Amino acid sequence: MSQESSDNKFYVIIVILSIAIVVIAAGLYSVTMAGTAGVKLFNVTTPGQKLLYVSGSASSFVVPDTVSISLGVLTQAPSARETSDKNAVSMNAVISALKNQGLTDKEIQTSVFSIQPVYSYPKDGGAPTITGYSASNNVVVTTRMVGNLSDILDKSVAAGANQVSGISFMVSEEKQKQIHDDLLAVAVKDAREKADRLAENLKVKITGVSSTSISEGGIPQPMALVIAEKAGPIQPGESQVSLSVQVTYIIE
Repeated sequence: MSQESSDNKFYVIIVILSIAIVVIAAGLYSVTMAGTAGVKLFNVTTPGQKLLYVSGSASSFVVPDTVSISLGVLTQAPSARETSDKNAVSMNAVISALKNQGLTDKEIQTSVFSIQPVYSYPKDGGAPTITGYSASNNVVVTTRMVGNLSDILDKSVAAGANQVSGISFMVSEEKQKQIHDDLLAVAVKDAREKADRLAENLKVKITGVSSTSISEGGIPQPMALVIAEKAGPIQPGESQVSLSVQVTYIIE
């Protein structure tokens, strides 16, 4: 065999191996990228396999079961000690009012406490002077007593709370998980029913599942601000949440 013939065969082998490596790498890349789209449970494909792509969906309205409130007391006095003592008396009264509504220590958390000087600025532009001190003490109340919200606010203000920064309604993690599980079951059932109808009309048979993924949006957290001195009826409202699944069935 001539040297030229041997070299040609060597180059052919190199080319074949290079093509094989590219094909394998492309396959691995496609599998990796497929796993990043949604929540892929598995992805199995076989050359010549017949596939049926179906989506299923489910939605429901969610009512928040948790409320968070920021309450505070702002006081002023000639000295730092005096304003601190005055603030403590008022804040203790507010906390007592909260506990009388059935709230526990776990549901009441101090968020901010500060004492700052109060300045007076001369009209002629001279140096400012300290005329007193202000103390601010805020607590965040997080509770599932959503139905008692108006009473909680009214009693707190009556006890001395003069800072109510706002209210946020939320859905607890436990409820979010339950909603997710319920919607997933309904969406999967919806996808299977659609697939069965399609298979029947197409005269094919479903033999397995090639891949699945889940698409879902987060549960919105509705907000409401309180600006009135006396709280009227406050409703958390409801939000719609949805979930969809994409299923690739194997057919024959």
